[in-house]
Amino acid sequence: MSGEAQAPSPAEDPAISGSNDSEAQISTQGSSSTAEESQSIQEEIASNESGSQQGEHQETSSSSRLEENEARLQQLEKEHETLRSQYMRIAADFDNFRKRQSRDQDDLKLQLTCSTLTEILPVVDNFERARQQLDPQGEEAQALHRSYQGLYKQLVDVLKQLGVAPMRVVGQSFDPTLHEAVLREPSNEHAEDIVVEELQRGYHLNGRVLRHALVKVSMGPGTQVDTGAQQLENETEPIQSDNNDSPDPEA
Repeated sequence: MSGEAQAPSPAEDPAISGSNDSEAQISTQGSSSTAEESQSIQEEIASNESGSQQGEHQETSSSSRLEENEARLQQLEKEHETLRSQYMRIAADFDNFRKRQSRDQDDLKLQLTCSTLTEILPVVDNFERARQQLDPQGEEAQALHRSYQGLYKQLVDVLKQLGVAPMRVVGQSFDPTLHEAVLREPSNEHAEDIVVEELQRGYHLNGRVLRHALVKVSMGPGTQVDTGAQQLENETEPIQSDNNDSPDPEA
């Protein structure tokens, strides 16, 4: 029986040994693959968590920048409104200043014109007095008188071009804004406070009083007295004028 061949043991069987080695290798590879997969999953989870944290940080940063931009926008709007209000006030002040300057210039021009014309009006008065008193006789005197009247007409035309117009006061009610009463006398023909005589002509300048007219005003019907001095006193009563420079009506 010793001559019979003995069957190899499983441990000595190369096929079985190779199979066990393969299984062990497969088991090792499977364990390694599982570890790698687990590590990959953990890395992916960590990456997702990191991405989530970064996303939350970016969202917080964007929200903060949006709030800062809104606050900055509100501040700029307030500054714009303040500057706009300042500009409107400056523009209004400048417009008022320009209008005031224009009015001041017009007033100054009018004052200079009135002052100049006031100095010229006595010359016009003298022309009128001379015209009333002169009675030229003869050819030469009449020629001189016509020349004289030509100069007077030229002066009157210049005054008209400047806007000067004479007042018509006789028969009008006394108006202290237009007239200056120098004398008052009783009158049976005129009611009280009616201008009965013009002693010095008044003038307008574009609707503005250039010079008040010196006038005699009616006191209405007066009582008759026997004494001539008393009659004169009743008929003619001088009125103190506010203007001390008023010319003498008898001049």
